[in-house]
Amino acid sequence: MQDLAYTLIVATAALSALLIVATAALRGWNGWLGFKHAELGRPGEGGQPSAVARIEVADLRERVRKLEAIAAGVDL
Repeated sequence: MQDLAYTLIVATAALSALLIVATAALRGWNGWLGFKHAELGRPGEGGQPSAVARIEVADLRERVRKLEAIAAGVDL
């Protein structure tokens, strides 16, 4: 009988610990999703591109222009 009581106590404690860990993990996951949702919905991000983005686009355009010149057989 004492062995059964010990087993029940250990099983209850393990189940409680699992419940606590699962609750903490789900709250963390929910917080992370809320953070990402707020990050994506930030105002001002869809309007003007930043200076870095404009520089990257200009660099890509220059690369495309050079590749088109190479494909056409023109030396730069």
